[in-house]
Amino acid sequence: MQILNKLKNLDAYPKINNDFYNRTRSGGLITVVSSFVIFFLFLSEIRLYLYSATETKLIVDTSRGERLHVNFDITFPHLACSLVSVDTMDVGGEQHYDITHDIVKRRIDYSGNVIESRQDGIGAPKIERPLQKHGGRLEHGEAYCGSCFGAERSDDQCCNSCEEVQEAYKNKGWAITNIDLIDQCKREGFVQKIKQEKGEGCSIKGFLEVSKVAGNFHFACVKNFHQHDPLAPEMLDLKLENLNVVPTIYSDIRGQKIHSNQFSVTEHYRDGNTLTKAPAGIYFFYDFSPIKVIFTEENKSFLHFVTSVCAVVGGVFTVAGIIDSFVYHGRRAIKKKAELGKFR
Repeated sequence: MQILNKLKNLDAYPKINNDFYNRTRSGGLITVVSSFVIFFLFLSEIRLYLYSATETKLIVDTSRGERLHVNFDITFPHLACSLVSVDTMDVGGEQHYDITHDIVKRRIDYSGNVIESRQDGIGAPKIERPLQKHGGRLEHGEAYCGSCFGAERSDDQCCNSCEEVQEAYKNKGWAITNIDLIDQCKREGFVQKIKQEKGEGCSIKGFLEVSKVAGNFHFACVKNFHQHDPLAPEMLDLKLENLNVVPTIYSDIRGQKIHSNQFSVTEHYRDGNTLTKAPAGIYFFYDFSPIKVIFTEENKSFLHFVTSVCAVVGGVFTVAGIIDSFVYHGRRAIKKKAELGKFR
């Protein structure tokens, strides 16, 4: 009994006799309002507890040797599919020209209707054995070697396809004035295909796998036509897209990770009539940020939920008590002054 009596001295919540209670209308109104506030804040805490929150963290990106998957779907309304090339290159020296795998080209008319859909390369297959060797006759057993039509860098250079002839002219800085005279192009059916697709457009859809280093991929009209050639396409503008790529990982509440990228884009345009060494087209230059962003979905713990609820209830109750005390004593002071006639 002595221990129980001493325990009474530790009571932090002393009780007040009912005879000393004084209930007021203002106190009742404050109680109702504070109860609604507690109720809505309690619902808010339940919602935060049941639904996950996203935490953001920044780390240094130390990954190496990864590849970036690039999806694209682009339409050239006035450029034939036989003239469009998809190329990639990066600062590591990796270069790929005239990419055809994982890419589908659709020929479209002036109204945007699809004429043909194909997944092969630009133009016809390469001819490995053209019928001339730099304009001379071939001896028995001698390997065939196609002429570069004056663009050879050495006597033993061969141009065994229309594309190789155009590449040789490009390296010389020359333009092909009449592609009808290029035997390789005629034999591959390139001239006929260009004539057939003249006035058409092209829709290109697919994806690329590029190294995770600074570089670019582009859609360019790389065929070296002279501007007065009747087969030459209309002059195109040069469009440059600079992408700053930020590697991003999103981890959901179940622990599954999604590897993705965020990016910002800056666009630059150049008039097609301006002299430039780069073929007309659309160029996407990309560079990677050294910082990786990690988004993680997390739920609040139950202890955190209980702590928040106690803080809500105790805080609102305390503030309501302060307001009630201020209103109660303020009314008493005003009433007392009125009784003493100090408001007259």
